[in-house]
Amino acid sequence: GWGGLSEDKQETVKWYRMAAEQYHIAAEQGDAKAQYWLGVIFSNGQGVPENDREAMKWFSMAEKGLRKVAGQQGVADAQYWLGLMYANGEGVAQDSKKAIKLWREAADKGNANAQSQLGVMYANGEGVEQDSRQAITWWREAAEQGNANAQSHLGVMYILGDGVEKDSKEAVKWYRMAAKQGHVYAQNNLGAIYARGEGVAKDIKEAVKWYRMAAEQGEAAAQLALGRIYAEDRGVLKDNKRA
Repeated sequence: GWGGLSEDKQETVKWYRMAAEQYHIAAEQGDAKAQYWLGVIFSNGQGVPENDREAMKWFSMAEKGLRKVAGQQGVADAQYWLGLMYANGEGVAQDSKKAIKLWREAADKGNANAQSQLGVMYANGEGVEQDSRQAITWWREAAEQGNANAQSHLGVMYILGDGVEKDSKEAVKWYRMAAKQGHVYAQNNLGAIYARGEGVAKDIKEAVKWYRMAAEQGEAAAQLALGRIYAEDRGVLKDNKRA
C-alpha cells in the first residue's frame, strides 16, 4: 500500500516509479543520459529506495558513455551532462574547473543549458573568478534561446543592478518570459514586482495571478504573500476565504 500518502503524493510516487522503470530499460541498453537520470533517481530515492551504491554504479556507467560520445564527436549535449556530473561530484570526483571546461565547449556550440550553467559559475565564482558581467553575457545567450533559468537569472540581475544598470522594466520582461514557461521563482518574483509596483503600475490582481501560479507549484514565499494579500486587502478579488 501507499501508507498515509496523499493522493497527489501517490500520483507523484507512481510517476517516479514509472520513470525509473523506463530509465532502467534505456539504461540497460546503454543510453548514457538514462543512466545519468537513473543515478539521480537512486541518489534521491525518487520512486525507488534511496541507494547510493546503485546511484554510483549508474553514474559511473553514464560517465563512461558520455565521455566516449563527448570525446569522439564533441557532442554538446553529452558535454553538458558530463559537466553536470563533475560540478555535482556524481560518479566522479567533484571538479568545478573540469565542469566549466566541458560547459564552455558545449556553450560555444550553442548549448543553452551549458550557457546557463556557465552563468551560474561566474555569478557565484565557482571554478572561475566571480564576474557578474560574464555571467550576464552567458545568461543572455541562453535566455535568447528560451532557457527559463537564464531568463529568471537575468531578471534578478536587472532588479539588483548587478553587472548591469538597474532596470525594473527589463527585469519584468525577462521574468515574464520565464514565468510563462512555468518557472516558479520567476512567477513569485513577478508577483512581488506587481505587488510593489516596481517598473510596472502597481496591480494587486496581477500580483495575485503570478503568486497563485507559484503557490500552486509549492513555492512557500508565494503562499505566504497570497495569505498576506487576502488578509490585508479583503476587497481583492472578493476572495478572503482562500487564505
